[in-house]
Amino acid sequence: MSSENIAIRVHGVSKVYPIYDRPHHRLLQMLSRHDKGRWFREFWAVRDVDFSVARGETLGIVGRNGSGKSTLLQMICGTLTPSAGSIDVRGRVAALLELGSGFNPDFTGRENVFLNGTVLGLTRPEIEDRFDDIAAFADIGEFIDQPVKSYSSGMYVRLAFAVAINVMPDILVVDEALSVGDEAFQRKCFARINAIRENGATILFVSHSASVVTELCNRAVLLDHGELLGIGAPKTIVSRYQKMLYAPADRLDAIRSEIRAECGTPEAAAEQGLALAEAQQVVSSASGVEMEEQDELFFDEGLVPQSTLHYESLGAEITDVRLETPGGKRVNVLKADREYVYAYNVVFRQSASAVRFGMMIKTVTGLELGGGASSTLTDSIVVVEGGQEFEVRFRFRAHLAPGTYFLNAGVVGRVGEEEGYLGRCIDVAMFRVMHDPERLATGLINFDIQPSFRSAEA
Repeated sequence: MSSENIAIRVHGVSKVYPIYDRPHHRLLQMLSRHDKGRWFREFWAVRDVDFSVARGETLGIVGRNGSGKSTLLQMICGTLTPSAGSIDVRGRVAALLELGSGFNPDFTGRENVFLNGTVLGLTRPEIEDRFDDIAAFADIGEFIDQPVKSYSSGMYVRLAFAVAINVMPDILVVDEALSVGDEAFQRKCFARINAIRENGATILFVSHSASVVTELCNRAVLLDHGELLGIGAPKTIVSRYQKMLYAPADRLDAIRSEIRAECGTPEAAAEQGLALAEAQQVVSSASGVEMEEQDELFFDEGLVPQSTLHYESLGAEITDVRLETPGGKRVNVLKADREYVYAYNVVFRQSASAVRFGMMIKTVTGLELGGGASSTLTDSIVVVEGGQEFEVRFRFRAHLAPGTYFLNAGVVGRVGEEEGYLGRCIDVAMFRVMHDPERLATGLINFDIQPSFRSAEA
């Protein structure tokens, strides 16, 4: 990545805060002249983080609560100063860091548009020219002339996002703020983010939603305890994040080390960035075009996922994952719109309660298309004894466009006071839907639309 093509460069950045056990310790520290007499503990919110973001790239940032995501973004935006390291940001930045950040609660919405727009680098005439577009996007009606302290959280976000996207930023930073808005507004926001991205802007996006990160971002980084554990393809980073999120406490350190080894170096990141191409290459190299034209379904031994990830088992082991026809023939090259069975076995190594089984179908980029559960929570299996084995079967119709898809499998049950994964496999199997020259449906999903038309004159 050439230096001219870099929009953001973060080099060795750290942020440390002093933590005082007693209020008067703060005064004692001010009076202390020697390091050995320090009256505080150090809390490293971010420690020695390095990465670069190319112009026009969308970078996702994921991590557990308290991992340092918001602190990192605030340093990139300039609202916090790093304790160490340097940050080089090239271009106008528009940020949604916190709900209503940059707003004066006593000002009206209209006044805050001019205030926030000025902070983001617009002149008053420029704001006046764009005000109607901002108000229309926010769509808060007469509340635009009311003090923002009377706004709901959704109205705050609407107005803040409307201002941010209308300053035509070179870099847009979004920190989970869109989770507050309703679904219709979220869809409008994501559509506008895509438009901004297509116009060449750089986007930093923090979200806990795996599907949003994998669908929207070109790359992703994983933070934990202020440390950058890995950087690479969104699908890879999100799967590691989820593995860490659901891991037992006594396995966390080991999993962190695994992620660091797999994704923590530039070389590993580059390899993970090739995951998509590799997955597609497996499909094309193993099966020729002439096989796509065959009417018979078949099993292609070359369709083996390269991104399989097994969660730490909490007493359940998933085995013999397979796709079958209703008649029992094992297949992984399918014809669209026919019925199939996704099946796997589960061996319980110890007793479990409130047990349910699940599955999920995803695209190559990790977008979750749909799945199913074996029962509702109230209808779950009350008790399963250790040593028992279950065969789990999900019958479904493949209303899917031609392409390659991946399958997840999972077992949930009572873990402490909550429901949690007893066993889970990400990308444990893959399948391909063959091309159909007579297909009229468009997009990924076939909604069985029945088209009709006639002459208006008739």
